[in-house]
Amino acid sequence: MVLLENDSFLTELTRLFQKCRTSGSVVITLKKYDGRTKPAPRKGHTDSFEPADNKCLVRASDGKKKISTVVNTKEVIKFQMAYSNLLRAHMDGLKKKDKKSKSKKTKATQ
Repeated sequence: MVLLENDSFLTELTRLFQKCRTSGSVVITLKKYDGRTKPAPRKGHTDSFEPADNKCLVRASDGKKKISTVVNTKEVIKFQMAYSNLLRAHMDGLKKKDKKSKSKKTKATQ
């Protein structure tokens, strides 16, 4: 997995969307990031680790290539605006759900 800066993450995410436009999908996850690089032990000492700054970890994958970035609290608004514009631009290939009329449902049940 490649940890990128916020701007370079958004450009790589654009490339992933363009690559998977005709076939395939992009999986994006977002979670709170406390700055740890090693997992916390389950049993034993319960060390209450409090991060000085709240951060978000954003990951994206197309199945083959994985990219990620860490967004600081100060940069959240700027990142969110750019991220939402990117999603709006590339989520136009979604299929609309077929609506079935009520008359067909009532005829089928009778």
